[in-house]
Amino acid sequence: QVFFPILQSLLQAYAKFSGAPLTVNTINKSWRTPKGDLPVLVSEDIVISQPAKILNFLRKQKYNADYDLSAKQGADTLAYIALLEEKLLPALLHTFWIEAENYCSVTKPWFASRIAFPLSLFLPGKMSREALNRIMLTKGGPPLYSLTEVEAQIYRDAKECLNLLSKRLGTSQFFFGDTPTTLDAFVFGFLAPIYKVCFPRVHLQEHLKQLPNLCRFCDDILTSYFRLTVSDGRQPP
Repeated sequence: QVFFPILQSLLQAYAKFSGAPLTVNTINKSWRTPKGDLPVLVSEDIVISQPAKILNFLRKQKYNADYDLSAKQGADTLAYIALLEEKLLPALLHTFWIEAENYCSVTKPWFASRIAFPLSLFLPGKMSREALNRIMLTKGGPPLYSLTEVEAQIYRDAKECLNLLSKRLGTSQFFFGDTPTTLDAFVFGFLAPIYKVCFPRVHLQEHLKQLPNLCRFCDDILTSYFRLTVSDGRQPP
């Protein structure tokens, strides 16, 4: 659940890009979903809850955003997705779940408002601890021993990742030309939560806003595929 804003943006974008007739239903009680997890895809009697499996299912149903990619572009897609997960994801988790001001004023109340009482009292805290544990397990250890050192490193990595994405996108509309693909869905899924949520602590958001082509990339997808204007209120996705 700590990845939900990312996964929601990613899967919705992919469905839009591939033309999949996806209907989004908001649910406040995840245990009422067929597999007790979110997001989940239900198609007739088929229930799929893991994002990778959801994407594979859509591709098998001929909703494929990557039909025109070359083998090299397919390999590049996998490489950049791995980069996002290794370099940008930890900073996103920290921004949402560990940074105290962001967690207390945005993340905790937003998630708590969508969880039934009394679970709303302790589930956000449990999710915050899960995010911290994930960060420390994957990024802690020599030579980074303290949380402060880990935090500094994950934000350096995240800024480096954003810079690489900006350089790769250049002046193109999308990462492989004029048509959005899986990579565009992943990048949008990771960037949209940073770009659109109004956090009190905007360390990563400020860096993103210094890269105008990535901001334009997000704005174009929002206006073209989600019918949102750039002036819409910035709420958690």
